[in-house]
Amino acid sequence: MCTALVVGNIIGVGVFALPASLAPFGLTALTGWLITVVGCIFLAISFAYLARTFPHDDGPYDYTKRAFGEGLAFTVMWCYWVSTWVTNATIAITVVGYITVLVPWLKSNPLLPPITALALLWFFVAINLRGARAVGETQIATTVLKLLPMFGIIGLGVWVLLTDPGAYRQHAITSPASFSDLSRVSTLTLYAMLGIECATIPACRVRNPERTIPLATVIGTIVTAVVYIGVSIVPMLLIPQATLAASNAPVSDVFVRFVGGRSGELVALLITIGGLGALSGWTMILGDVTQTIARHGHFPQFLAKENRHGAPTGALILTGVAASIMLLSNYSQSIGTLFVFFSVVVTAANLPVYLSCTLAILAIGRRDAPGKRTVTVTVAAASAAGYCAWVFIGIGIKPLLWTLALGLVSAPVYWVSRHLKSPQAVIIK
Repeated sequence: MCTALVVGNIIGVGVFALPASLAPFGLTALTGWLITVVGCIFLAISFAYLARTFPHDDGPYDYTKRAFGEGLAFTVMWCYWVSTWVTNATIAITVVGYITVLVPWLKSNPLLPPITALALLWFFVAINLRGARAVGETQIATTVLKLLPMFGIIGLGVWVLLTDPGAYRQHAITSPASFSDLSRVSTLTLYAMLGIECATIPACRVRNPERTIPLATVIGTIVTAVVYIGVSIVPMLLIPQATLAASNAPVSDVFVRFVGGRSGELVALLITIGGLGALSGWTMILGDVTQTIARHGHFPQFLAKENRHGAPTGALILTGVAASIMLLSNYSQSIGTLFVFFSVVVTAANLPVYLSCTLAILAIGRRDAPGKRTVTVTVAAASAAGYCAWVFIGIGIKPLLWTLALGLVSAPVYWVSRHLKSPQAVIIK
């Protein structure tokens, strides 16, 4: 279930549009993917070490707090919290876009798509209220269905190579490799890989966390990276570059081009199911992050309370309201515009968590860490921190300003919570 949570949350609906987003960059996309995969493996090793060493911590919040104090821990988790409910709204909007392809009558009334998106948001809030096991079972089913079109396109690429190898020589990639575009590609590909940390966040709900979470984190990251590279390369080599860049459904287009029939609609159905799985998983993560912040005294305590299924009722309802407001305020924009904008802003808002956790490994002294920090872990943490810095540098000034603004907004919230929190308050896990 933990591995399905990692894979299911990393693979949202955006990856199925990623081949079109990367098409203008040509060969640079392959280099960017290589850098991102290596960087994400270093991040996975870092999170695996933290989960094994501190199995009962509240994920990234406690990891950062151990090394840098409560203030920075709240700031990075605040940025992560905001970016996650923005992501939930975007996933819901994108899923409805696929559903309207399968159910055209939804487009007959302009109110039906946003109502459908809201219904999906609250449906998965309801599932999460049934507890972590209900979410885990949902993740397993939707992740398997989500991986089918991805393995399908890799298999199709191999089949074309064996039966018609000339198809790979018909559409030459005209864009040369460009170092100046590399940072932009790294941002897009890292956005596709966001979710590496997901198994560490609900650590208190995981059985045998010191073993389960590290395995799920590393296995989930490697499986997703391998699948992503295949899904990106096959359309790039089999569809003309200009056609691919303009495609709204590049994965479906490959199947229609080489298989024909209604295969594209079947792929769209599986992608829709996969998107619903991502929405379920991120709703769980969002509820757990809200509960963690409340448990540490920075949000009202009722948000930390759990129902008889062990689910944080108040936290999940709050996250549903926040995502609903974000959804309704942005529904008039096109899906493509939302994806391009949020891919950069959400990545920028997630980077502080990644950077703080990798630096925490280097900052926490040996006496404070019951687990042995090997040379491999030290090198992986330092390399992951360097990778995060590389993405930060190349991400652009506007996303950095958005992240800085999120951090500044957290300051008064933290100050108020510190003054309202009782000095006798005890964190109960």
